[in-house]
Amino acid sequence: MISMEMMGKIRRMYFRDKLSLHEIAKRTGLARNTIRKWVRAPEAKPPVYQRRAIFNKLSPFHATLEQALKADSLR
Repeated sequence: MISMEMMGKIRRMYFRDKLSLHEIAKRTGLARNTIRKWVRAPEAKPPVYQRRAIFNKLSPFHATLEQALKADSLR
């Protein structure tokens, strides 16, 4: 898999600079089939990753701990 930066360079060379697939392949060192695939692909967005909900082991005792800390701070 090539990076988003490389994909942007390939698309820029092909669409803006009007370079041939062969010339882009020579400049990037990638195969012509790879370049053809990325030029024909629809505009891609960077991948978006979703974080998992973090489960804390102390979550069930949160209220009890808060009460204990408040009581301790008043001493």
